[in-house]
Amino acid sequence: MNTQANPPIIPRSLDMQVADVLRNEILSGALASGSRLLEIDLSERLNLSRGTIRAALQQLTYEGLVVQFPYRGCIVAGLTAQDAWELYTLRNALESLAARLAAEAMTPEKAVVLEASLQALSTATQTADWQAIADADFALHKTIFQLAGHRRLQQQYQIVEQQIRLYIASCNALQSDLSEIATQHRDLVKAICSGEASLAEQIAKDHNTEGQALIDQLQAAEKTPK
Repeated sequence: MNTQANPPIIPRSLDMQVADVLRNEILSGALASGSRLLEIDLSERLNLSRGTIRAALQQLTYEGLVVQFPYRGCIVAGLTAQDAWELYTLRNALESLAARLAAEAMTPEKAVVLEASLQALSTATQTADWQAIADADFALHKTIFQLAGHRRLQQQYQIVEQQIRLYIASCNALQSDLSEIATQHRDLVKAICSGEASLAEQIAKDHNTEGQALIDQLQAAEKTPK
C-alpha cells in the first residue's frame, strides 16, 4: 500500500493559468522582447474572454515581464543595461544575505535538499536545454532563500523573482562552457552546507560573473546606431 501523501492541489483561476502560459513563453523566448500582446489576439488564440486576458497581463505587468502602454496595449519587456545593472546589484545584495542566513541555519537535512538542487542544475547543464538550465539555476537560488528561514526576505525576493529568472537566462546565454554554470554554484553550496556563513556570503556576492558581461553587452547595443 502506498502511504505517501499526495501533493496538495492548488486551484488556479483562469487568469492565473493564462499568466502561467504567457510567462513560460516569455521566459523561454517563444515571445521575444518587444513582442506586442493584444487582448483580442490572445483571446482568440486561447479561446478566453478579453477580461481574463486583461487580468493575466496585469499580473505579468506587476511581475515586470510585460509593459503596458495606455491605449496601445502591451509588449513583452526587455532588459536594458540599466535593468541588468539594477537586477545585478539587487540580486547580489539579497542572495548574499540569504546565503549567510542559510549557512547559519544549516542542518544535515537542509544540506540534502540543497545538494539535490545543485545536482539538478548539474544534470540540466548536460542537456544543452537553456530553459531547463535557467529553471534549475533559479530553483537552486530559491531553495537557498527557503532554507534561510527569513520570511520577509523571501517576500522581497518574490517581488522580482520573475525578472531575475529572465536575467539568469540572459546571463547563462553568454556562458560558452555549460559545465561552468554548475561549477560556479558548487563552491557556494559547499560553503552553505558547511555552515561557513561569512564565506557563503562573500561567494554569493562574487558569484554572478556573467552579470557585468551582460551589462556591458547591453550598453554596447544601446550605443550602436540603429
